[in-house]
Amino acid sequence: MNEVNDFIMALDNCPLGNPGWVQFEDLCTDIFSFLFIPPLSPPNRQARTYSGVNRRDAVYPNRNITPNSNPCSSNWHHLFLELNARMILVEYKNYNNTEIGHEEVNQTRNYLTNPMGRLALMVCSKQPNESAHRQRNTVFTQDQKVIVFLDKEHLKEMLAMKERGEDPSDLIIDLVERFYIQHE
Repeated sequence: MNEVNDFIMALDNCPLGNPGWVQFEDLCTDIFSFLFIPPLSPPNRQARTYSGVNRRDAVYPNRNITPNSNPCSSNWHHLFLELNARMILVEYKNYNNTEIGHEEVNQTRNYLTNPMGRLALMVCSKQPNESAHRQRNTVFTQDQKVIVFLDKEHLKEMLAMKERGEDPSDLIIDLVERFYIQHE
């Protein structure tokens, strides 16, 4: 798949920080769409709440809420049952010098309203700091909301999985389970 190599090269060449935030967001949305549509539906980009106070980077409707013969939808069905993941919230953090910390986790937490469900994917250009990891644990303890941290290497692995004919959402399930194991 030449498209996979193009995505990987684009990830490696995307500028960090403010100069590349739009490019990072567009690229990651294209990657998620390539990986997960179908079974997910096309995303709503820059989806705002009614008041306009909150703006979510991408929201992928998860309409595969009943099991069917498509094995690629079973993970999303599982996440719907487990976390009421009716909508898959994806937030992009293309930070360079600024840390990805507890404030970014709280922002994502606030975007997860009851109709959305309790699962968010935070795609980061670098690893979130210790404060972000602690806050993510607090969010789960208080609200049962799961925020999965993904980085460029995770995206590359999911692209490789798709190229091998595997289901890239298996990695999402693995990361959710890893979070459950490390949660305290």
